[in-house]
Amino acid sequence: MTLAKPAQLSGRDREWRAVTRFVENPDPGAKLGLVYGRRRQGKTFLLDLLAETTGGFMFTAVQQSSTQNLRMLGAAYARYLGLNDPVQFVDWQAAVEALLRLGERRGEPTVVVLDEFPFLLDGEPALPSLIQIGIGPGSRAFGNGHTRLVLCGSALTTMQRLLLGTAPLRGRALMELVMPPFGYREAADFWGLSDDPDLAFKVNALVGGTPAYKAMSGGTPEAATLDEWVAGGLLDPASAIFREGNVLLYEQPEIADPALYFSVLGAIADGAAKRSEIAGLLGRPDAALSHPLAVLQELRLIAKVEDALRPRRPIYQLTEPIIRFQQLIIRPREATLAARGGARVWQTVTDTVTSKIYGPHFEDLAREWMLLHAAPETVGGTATAVSPATIACPEHKTGHEIDVVVQEDLPHEPTRLLAIGEAKATGKPVGDGELVRLEHLRDLLPSDKAADRVKVVLFSRSGFTRELRQSIASREDVDLVDLDRLYRGD
Repeated sequence: MTLAKPAQLSGRDREWRAVTRFVENPDPGAKLGLVYGRRRQGKTFLLDLLAETTGGFMFTAVQQSSTQNLRMLGAAYARYLGLNDPVQFVDWQAAVEALLRLGERRGEPTVVVLDEFPFLLDGEPALPSLIQIGIGPGSRAFGNGHTRLVLCGSALTTMQRLLLGTAPLRGRALMELVMPPFGYREAADFWGLSDDPDLAFKVNALVGGTPAYKAMSGGTPEAATLDEWVAGGLLDPASAIFREGNVLLYEQPEIADPALYFSVLGAIADGAAKRSEIAGLLGRPDAALSHPLAVLQELRLIAKVEDALRPRRPIYQLTEPIIRFQQLIIRPREATLAARGGARVWQTVTDTVTSKIYGPHFEDLAREWMLLHAAPETVGGTATAVSPATIACPEHKTGHEIDVVVQEDLPHEPTRLLAIGEAKATGKPVGDGELVRLEHLRDLLPSDKAADRVKVVLFSRSGFTRELRQSIASREDVDLVDLDRLYRGD
């Protein structure tokens, strides 16, 4: 029977199902799983609850010498077994063998978590090989073990490379779970804002879905006090979250030249989407950005998104709102903010927040909604990919941007365009003019890829005019999505 999710764990239904499925695997022998993601996503909390619920063992390494971590592990191991004296492991091989025997001691699947695993690797690079030997064919644990060994870490590339290429553990793991930030609906539940979609959207656009940011920013704001919450938290140099946009880079060991990476992030935040545009802003050749862009993708701070209508013409988008806020609002005004000018700064950046924070974020949520939450009848089929696009217009002799292009790519079937959409985060209700524009763009779609009746979907943060609602009342090819539907409907 699947373990019930602890009441303390907000959201994370998918992640809890993944770890419990791993633990309850009935096949004989010890099993290996990986859990990783950026810091402050709740990895340790999830695994601590898993160990507690199942009676398992968890050890969190510290950034110190291998000998010190081995000594701490021995003490934790002894406490787990109820021994009076710490266990002195002679080396890491002995420690691995002892941990893999914990399942044998209990005679049932037993969770063993090594948290902050990259810290252990710093002092003992051979540890993956020792684990490979411990769980591999011919080992005692391979046939008779019951241990469910979980390696957890926040250094993304370090954890990813444990299973790549010629790495000792390649092909050994039964679970590779990446802990992302909350999706926008999960975040609204976590912040207690499900009943206020507009406030939920603003908070999500400013700080994103990282669970720890709720406490770091001073808790959940109220609609009437959002300005004070921003000025006294996000823009206060004394708050824990003020420098978070910088810390996300500095805590990654792969970043050798932070200034370059900050420049790339700043260019993307400012609206540069193509590599050539980013290079132009930085005054560097295109080729010089290949490595930093690839690293930022690995760190999941940016995403490389293919144009839905023009292959091999990707754009780059930020995936972490706190980075956008840091680059657009904090970095250019650090001197003023250092003098405790948060309230004054917030009053002067309204246009930037609306156009470069709320606008792009609303487009992101529109695409996420179409992919994950919209019903098949809304989409006109099965959405397998949702991305932006640019389409050439002979009439206007320019390229028009489309915020949302929904595609269906099923096995043994040609790719079809199902729907296109426009996302407006302005303070005015959307009217017939936007519908006319979107219908014009639909007429430009390639006929060989479009479905029989491509749907048009308008997203609006501020609702829709009465005239627009009346004009589409009897139409099945047009859909309207406001904030309430974005957060609660399909």
